[in-house]
Amino acid sequence: MEQNRENQLQIELKENIAEGVYANLAIIAHSSSEFVIDFVRMMPGVAKAQVKSRIVMTPEHAKRLMFALQDNIQKYESQFGKINMPELRVPYIPSMNDLKGDA
Repeated sequence: MEQNRENQLQIELKENIAEGVYANLAIIAHSSSEFVIDFVRMMPGVAKAQVKSRIVMTPEHAKRLMFALQDNIQKYESQFGKINMPELRVPYIPSMNDLKGDA
């Protein structure tokens, strides 16, 4: 079955955008109608971090992005190995609500 070329989405990637922008922090905020993701570059020894890019999207598109990232991370890890997250190795400390006992 031949695909209809009229229904294909054509995406233009301009050279200045194709270079990309490095960010090592993402700050995410939301309202009832949109998600805002600020991509930030933090530099060692510099007290002021700079927002390099801001993306605004609907909650539905944010969820699609989440699923796409999950899928790509799974594919990456199956090809290159598990991504280590040392900051997630913090020992579990129960909250005061988890403690039970008699006084």
